[in-house]
Amino acid sequence: MIVTIGGLAGSGTTTATKILSKKMGVPYISAGDIFRQMAAEHNMDILQFSKFAENNIEIDKEIDQRQAKMARESQNLIVEGRLSAYFVKADFKVCFIAPLDIRADRISHRENKHPDTVKEEISQRGESEAKRYQEIHGIDIENLEIYDLIINTHSFHAESVSNIIIKAIEEKKSIKQLKKSLN
Repeated sequence: MIVTIGGLAGSGTTTATKILSKKMGVPYISAGDIFRQMAAEHNMDILQFSKFAENNIEIDKEIDQRQAKMARESQNLIVEGRLSAYFVKADFKVCFIAPLDIRADRISHRENKHPDTVKEEISQRGESEAKRYQEIHGIDIENLEIYDLIINTHSFHAESVSNIIIKAIEEKKSIKQLKKSLN
């Protein structure tokens, strides 16, 4: 089974993906890790690289291509990234949301920065990404219709989020089997 998990910066996609990967016994790949690795390769922080990527569509295309290729070569994989649901042929697509203050607080703890600084950075990053996604791929990142499940991660711990996803996947499988038996 191929599962994609996308969401806003600080919404908990990486944490939940790691837990889900362990529980399901399925490996995962992360677009964020690929993006951060590419930023480091260019000797830039994430915000600088995000701005750089606005003028270099090859950055986004490379991330998307790497993820899609890995998913095609695997039968079981969790693919974590903002655009994964758009470029990976997945059996189940999940999106995480959370209020800006909560996301900024999570990132500020992780990166040891003041929450107000982080709030500004993720707002800028979000605007930059939305602009790039629209210009490069014609994707409106705020349109959530592509997803099977949308979770407000502010309301749940990461462990609970992974349990919700597993339960939803089981339900989708049950419905699919029921439809098969009726035909």
